[in-house]
Amino acid sequence: MASANTQHFDALVDFLRQKRENVSFTDIIRLAEIAAQSLQSFFETFDVTVYRELREIAGYIESMRQEIGALQANELKDSRIPMAGQELGAIVKSTEQATNTIMECAEALMAADAKDPAAYKALVDEKMLVIFEACSFQDITGQRIKKVVDTLQHIEERVSRFAKVMQAKDLEGFLTDNEREREERQKRLLLNGPQLENEAIKQNEVDALFS
Repeated sequence: MASANTQHFDALVDFLRQKRENVSFTDIIRLAEIAAQSLQSFFETFDVTVYRELREIAGYIESMRQEIGALQANELKDSRIPMAGQELGAIVKSTEQATNTIMECAEALMAADAKDPAAYKALVDEKMLVIFEACSFQDITGQRIKKVVDTLQHIEERVSRFAKVMQAKDLEGFLTDNEREREERQKRLLLNGPQLENEAIKQNEVDALFS
């Protein structure tokens, strides 16, 4: 293709050298034919390159469309994330109810009169039964937590797959001003919450600090 272009341009140069002064209408037509032949191969090469690039762009768009569909963003937003929030709310509520019940039983036993052993034993048996029943919340809470964990794993897998295919890179800094304010407030007020067992400061280290 390149040699053909060179031949056409060489022919054009030779023609112009021969017709420096006496140029007729026929010469102009001939000149246009030579120019058209030289440009035709260029546009053919240009068309192939543009077509290939457009095909690559179309393939990338199609791949992105498929990955966005596989992400199932609407399902995550409308179903899975709200469900996880509801499960966490139910966990908080059941834990609070069980804690209140156990504390009420403990307070009743601490305030009870133990002068009558039989009556005191009956009260202890009654309150212990209530405490055992209240502790059954742990099984239901475990089931609810498993649902939340499954949802988080589902979201993690889909987001990770999407980020990998799209070759996504994290932006530096904060996404919004509210996000920055929350982070700064947590650091300023030490609102880090409870630490994991393998990350928390050991009690002997705390004791050595104050000794």
